[in-house]
Amino acid sequence: MSDRGYRPPRALSPLREHLRETFWFAPSLTLVCAIVLWFAASALDEQLVGYLKDERAYDEIKDLVSVADDTKQIVITVSSAMMTFIGVVFSISLVAVQMASGQLTPRVVRIFVRSRISKLTLSVFLATFVFSLLVLSSYESETDPRLITSVPFVQSVLTAALVGLSLLLFIAYVSSTLRLMQVGPVVDRITRDSFRVLGRMPAGRPQEEPLGAESGQLVREGRAGVLRDVNVARLVRAARHQDVVLRLIPRLGDFVVPGTPVLAVHGGAAPPRRALRYTVSVGVERTLHQDLAFGLRQLSDIALRALSTSVNDPTTAVQCLDRIVQFLAAVVNLPLGAVHHRDRKGVVRLVQDVPGWADLVDLGFEEVRRCAADTPQVTRRLLAGIDDLLLLAPPDRRQPLVRHRALLTQAVERTVRGAAEREFALLPDRQGIG
Repeated sequence: MSDRGYRPPRALSPLREHLRETFWFAPSLTLVCAIVLWFAASALDEQLVGYLKDERAYDEIKDLVSVADDTKQIVITVSSAMMTFIGVVFSISLVAVQMASGQLTPRVVRIFVRSRISKLTLSVFLATFVFSLLVLSSYESETDPRLITSVPFVQSVLTAALVGLSLLLFIAYVSSTLRLMQVGPVVDRITRDSFRVLGRMPAGRPQEEPLGAESGQLVREGRAGVLRDVNVARLVRAARHQDVVLRLIPRLGDFVVPGTPVLAVHGGAAPPRRALRYTVSVGVERTLHQDLAFGLRQLSDIALRALSTSVNDPTTAVQCLDRIVQFLAAVVNLPLGAVHHRDRKGVVRLVQDVPGWADLVDLGFEEVRRCAADTPQVTRRLLAGIDDLLLLAPPDRRQPLVRHRALLTQAVERTVRGAAEREFALLPDRQGIG
């Protein structure tokens, strides 16, 4: 999509994205790490006591026992209070997420689920709780330094470090959750995610020659769902081994039903089924991993909810239009409509249909335009955005923009009766009504 070379997709990219869409993987992995860390700390404590006993440094062992006894009450307090702390913190957070989804769109919940700071905070909280429980099991009732086998000194230090880390993450987590309730950070996050999708799209030259005749189709097997992503690396490898070109029939974000065609084969026999396992992933909702249009869909949804009579918040709609125009300006000169994935030799092996320029313009403007005719703040911002894009768009891409400008003008003329009010509503303004 530009002059930079095509980077082959990473084979584990879909798996990594699927794990990011879950909230269980990071805490579960951290619990395992906490147990391993305890075993390592316990072994260090045993080695430390063994070394001191070999050196007959019994006074130093007594000092270690004294320090461990002093920190024991802290460990007990941490182990008893941490689960309550986790419950209170995340109960408040879920209320905040519910409020954000009600005010903006339910799809902002994915931001919370994918948030690294949310997962890291929960993971460290749980790790601190489990680690402190394990440390309590390391305390010995023996007080004679000649008979003591282990003193949880290193474990106590690590417990204090985990408590300090938990407090720092709690501050960062509260700040992150509060930002989730603000419109600006949410639409900025959606826009940045959309640009990441754009950055993962293949670069370079399009297909020079047309595809050969279609020689077969592969239908969907398994459950129905939304096409979330495809394992591009695996599909390209299967097509290269079979010396064919595969074409993805549905777009990412389409709802696929078992028995409907998913892949078309061009140039030969279809690859064996086992080579195509785990290449197409469906789920209950769309994701921003590979779906170029999903970001615009979310921004449009937020703007539509803001323009509803129950909310009546045109400023939020203007903020969404700012980002919609930003994204459309970034793709205005890029080749759209089809993505050609190549193998290492530069041969096209997978063709993937993506939204064209007109599709993206309609997605960004159509529904907002229909709801904004009686809201001058939004009509003025929409006209300013269209005019900016007309300055950037090549001649062959101006028609969708001209169409939306004309339809918006007609809608305002039908809705607004006074000539002065119509003139005001049709005056382009990048702030709407500053």
